[in-house]
Amino acid sequence: MQLQDTIVAIATPLGRAGIGVIRISGVGSRSIADQMLRFGSSHEWKSWTASYAELLDANGAVIDQVVATFFAAPRSYTAEDVIEIACHGSPVVLRFCVERACELGARLAEPGEFTLRAYVNGRIDLPQSEAVRDLIESTTLYQARVAAQQVEGSVSRRIRPIKEPLLELIALLEAGIDFAEDDISVAPADEILRRLAPIRAGVAKLIASFDYGKLVHSGLTLAIVGRPNVGKSSLFNRLLEQDRAIVTDIPGTTRDLVSEVASIGGIPVKLVDTAGIRAGQDLVETLGIERSYQAMADANLTLVVIDLSSPMEPADVALIERARAHGRCLVAGNKSDLPRRAEVGADMLHVSAVTGEGIAELRERIRPSAIEGEESGFITSLRHERLLSESLEALEQAAKAVEVGIPHEMLLLDLYAALRPIDGITGATSADDILNRIFSTFCIGK
Repeated sequence: MQLQDTIVAIATPLGRAGIGVIRISGVGSRSIADQMLRFGSSHEWKSWTASYAELLDANGAVIDQVVATFFAAPRSYTAEDVIEIACHGSPVVLRFCVERACELGARLAEPGEFTLRAYVNGRIDLPQSEAVRDLIESTTLYQARVAAQQVEGSVSRRIRPIKEPLLELIALLEAGIDFAEDDISVAPADEILRRLAPIRAGVAKLIASFDYGKLVHSGLTLAIVGRPNVGKSSLFNRLLEQDRAIVTDIPGTTRDLVSEVASIGGIPVKLVDTAGIRAGQDLVETLGIERSYQAMADANLTLVVIDLSSPMEPADVALIERARAHGRCLVAGNKSDLPRRAEVGADMLHVSAVTGEGIAELRERIRPSAIEGEESGFITSLRHERLLSESLEALEQAAKAVEVGIPHEMLLLDLYAALRPIDGITGATSADDILNRIFSTFCIGK
């Protein structure tokens, strides 16, 4: 990409709408807009100001009436001069506007180039850049809120208290090595370990937050299993809040997997209704039961449904044990509106797909809890999790090196190995950054 070019693109979804927006960014944006738009006689470009104009073709004929908004550098999304032209949302008009801007010296923006320029120009950092994509792709309000917090820098704020003391420790050791003749004292092993401990703990805590963050980002899969006619499909429809699965009094109605995505506590949950598990009556039902077992194995969470209106059977107990062996599991006793005949445990939720009793509590149990109740600052990117894991491994190696008395020159290799993955998230640390810390902390060469 030639980042010095002036770029243009449609900034709103394709299709017909009341309004569509064209965005132009770069040093030539005002010149291009002046040639394709006709303003009033007293018009002048003022930052953060919208102006009425007419969109013209090459012969000066009016194509549309538009509103042009100017954002002067650096107070714009890309930190460059940006002009947004709001046209009527006809695909023909929007396409013409882009083509006209290209004729006048702009080029079509590459995918993500506006956000790339925002990063290159220091408007946002890497985690904020990635959060912009997550915000656009969010499917629930909670996902959008988390992404918006990351756009505002919540991840960077969590990483900064980790990176800063790591840089300080590197600067301390570098000073002791490079300026030994100036009698700079280097911390003993106990002091280095004391400084390393909170850095390692901070990185480990961020890595642990990914277990929750990946569910916020990607959602989870919930398999609803149980014997035939216990009300699995009814619970599926109740959680989905629509009649998606067929419900009858005939056991074995569901013979294949039925899936749909619902928002539960702001997290996308893929609900999977499965075939009733019993000794197969025919080949089709047997295949459906095999798929039920596979759905249990693939799901993040299994909901085992028990019929409270009839005694529990050995098949119910076996199914609960099998679900627990696969991982996270909930047990729901359905038909709580009928006389109870099942002997149930204290951890079983009592629900009714007919009346809605216990459904709100079931939704709360399905939704995973944030790490230590945090509502922001957790990581949702697999890339971040892998980089932090790489950094933690290097920090562990550094601690071992200190304990066995490895020279500081070798210890620094581990510390830089821990810093590089963090730089991969927040942006690179230069040699000048390290030197500035050394000279600002120590009185070198007095």
